[in-house]
Amino acid sequence: MTSRRLVLTRCASLIGAASTGLLLPAHAQASKIRVGFMLPYTGTFAQLGVAIENGFRLAINEQGGKLGGREIEYFKVDDESDPSKGIENANKLVQRDKVDVLVGTVHSGVQMGIQKVARESGVLSLIPNAGVHAATRGLCAPNVFRTSFTNSQPTRALGQAMIAKGHKKAVWITWKYAAGDEAFEGFKESYTAAGGTIIKELGLPFPQVEFQALLTEIAALKPDAVACFFAGGGAAKFIKDYAAAGLKGKIPLYGSGFLTEGVLEAAGPAADGIITTMHYSDSLDTPRNKKFRLDYAKAYKAQPDVYAVQGYDTGLLLIQGANAVKGDLNSKPVLYKAMEGATIDSPRGKWTMSKAHNPVQDMYLRVVENKENKVLGVAAKALADSGAGCKMA
Repeated sequence: MTSRRLVLTRCASLIGAASTGLLLPAHAQASKIRVGFMLPYTGTFAQLGVAIENGFRLAINEQGGKLGGREIEYFKVDDESDPSKGIENANKLVQRDKVDVLVGTVHSGVQMGIQKVARESGVLSLIPNAGVHAATRGLCAPNVFRTSFTNSQPTRALGQAMIAKGHKKAVWITWKYAAGDEAFEGFKESYTAAGGTIIKELGLPFPQVEFQALLTEIAALKPDAVACFFAGGGAAKFIKDYAAAGLKGKIPLYGSGFLTEGVLEAAGPAADGIITTMHYSDSLDTPRNKKFRLDYAKAYKAQPDVYAVQGYDTGLLLIQGANAVKGDLNSKPVLYKAMEGATIDSPRGKWTMSKAHNPVQDMYLRVVENKENKVLGVAAKALADSGAGCKMA
């Protein structure tokens, strides 16, 4: 009797699904897509995590709050920018919360923990910031997509711009850690290829900010220009110390765009005249960027930055993939193919995905004027990372 009732129940379910045009699995259409944010919500990078989540949600809300027609359930883990907790926190979302998509993170060290979990579990992993090379080089994976940059991409656009200004001898300075080393790779490659000579590499341990001795050395070396990679509070202090040491106005300062991103209020007039290369600028004078900035400001009562744009583009990429599979994220080959072939109509300008799953994008040449990064032009068109060592499984 029980088995006959079970058969009848199943038959009724099948007829019901067929009559509504839904072919099984029915749960794939009825259940919510589970999206997990693994971002910094406390500490130095907290504002970055919030901006990324805001940007992502804005993109989804433009689609009526759905992905491929399906409702979404969100889960959040504060990764605390702590690499030692990276694997544990990623597993909370993947194993405990059973997320379909993991969005994270900012810190490259934490990203390596996510990368390990993503490669082992097969969960769709979207990187909205961390620029660590391995994620789209030697440790790339079919289920991992980055929507931001590699650490060497912005600085790869610096070399030609500096040579064009007649700066043939340069000093490089950064923190000695992975992001600094990878940023140097991009600068060295582009600057030497354009005919420049790096007369000295200077560094100090991350996150130290005692720059005085190094600035004295720069003054003695008398290079044509200085190029650097710093970010956050350390960048603001470097900019102010550079000016206080009497170098501003004498030796032009260039950098990866993160040097002047989000720190112009803190740096003040000391930042004026600094030239950077970056895949976005607040002042991009396009209808797409203006609309995004207005919509973001209305939604969150705040001005968006590059991190908000990267979060927004992460949402746009996922939307394209989800629409291609009508919300069934288990259709992985079709999902991945759609994301690989996507053209993202971003506030930063349209970009595409490389074979290693990293953006192929324009890098803008920017100068600081009155607490604003003003666009001078495009420093490098459709710049791709090498993807060296990437072999998709």
